[in-house]
Formats: sequence, structure tokens, C-alpha cells
Amino acid sequence: MAILRPKEIRKMDDKDIEKHVRDLNLELSKERANIHIGASVSSPGKLKEIRKTLARIKTIKNEKRGK
Repeated sequence: MAILRPKEIRKMDDKDIEKHVRDLNLELSKERANIHIGASVSSPGKLKEIRKTLARIKTIKNEKRGK
């Protein structure tokens, strides 16, 4: 999944944001499971980028809720 920038996230509606959150959580859990079973990691920085993207999305959701 591509890295989402704040501009892109702000342009999305709530349904798209929720879909991306679900997809990112699924991808994160798959990567963590692969690490746990000892499989090789496809990209070492991928976990960090997924976590950062999820944090960006949650931050922007909270900003929208506060308005």
C-alpha cells in the first residue's frame, strides 16, 4: 500500500479513510506475523511506514472531529 500524505488524507471522505485504516491494519498484522514465524521481511522499513501512516490518519481524523 502506498504511503498517504496528509493532503491526500484530508481530501478523502470517511468511508475511504476507514477502508485504508482496515487495509493498513491487515497489512501490519501480516508483516508482524511473518516476523514472528521467522520469515524474511520484504522491506525492513515497511513496518515503520505503515505505523506512521496509521498515525497520520488517526491524527487527521481527530482534527476533523474537533472542528
